[in-house]
Amino acid sequence: RRQRMTFSPQYKWFFETTTAVEGHLHAIARTISTRQTKFQFMEILETLSYGKVLVLDGRIQSSQADDFMYHELLVHPGLLAHPKPTRAMVIGGGEGATVREILRHRSITDCLMVDIDGEVVEECKKHLPEMHQGSLDDPRTRVLNEDARAYLENTSERFDLIVVDLVEPLEEGPACQLFTKEFYSLVRDRLTERGVMTMQAGMTKINELFFYGAVN
Repeated sequence: RRQRMTFSPQYKWFFETTTAVEGHLHAIARTISTRQTKFQFMEILETLSYGKVLVLDGRIQSSQADDFMYHELLVHPGLLAHPKPTRAMVIGGGEGATVREILRHRSITDCLMVDIDGEVVEECKKHLPEMHQGSLDDPRTRVLNEDARAYLENTSERFDLIVVDLVEPLEEGPACQLFTKEFYSLVRDRLTERGVMTMQAGMTKINELFFYGAVN
């Protein structure tokens, strides 16, 4: 017999839609920050199951309890594939956890993070120290709040590792133009001879599918 679930009325609930017909409920302990930035709607919530979470346009980007699962796998395979990486670039990465993992490698002397939304970065610096752990104020870190595609088009810098750590390419979202063949051609051209790129490619979901261009 199918069981009926009940939800405690003492909590407010955050409902994250994962597809048009699926979602996930999170009980909220407190709302830490909400803001409509120039680019997206940002929330920092404390949930009972996952601790603090960063939510952008209704999608959870990072959670305190399990961010290591995402960021360690996003960063370390790429760095370990390079014989001696010294310069890294993060495209996106607002809460600073990707930079945190890059700086664990002692050979890194310079890490550039380019995130278009400075308001999100500042709120994360203030409210999510558990995630960035001071990485955004490390002397090896540079943070630019500008369009990453325009930056790549205009810079002559080369990097041993480029990590593409963006929100999913939601229509009208700030990352939509960063999931194209032209963009990844730019990324390729900004890598050193043995440079490596890693990226997040969304979740595997039955009822939703994103197509990503591959760069050879």
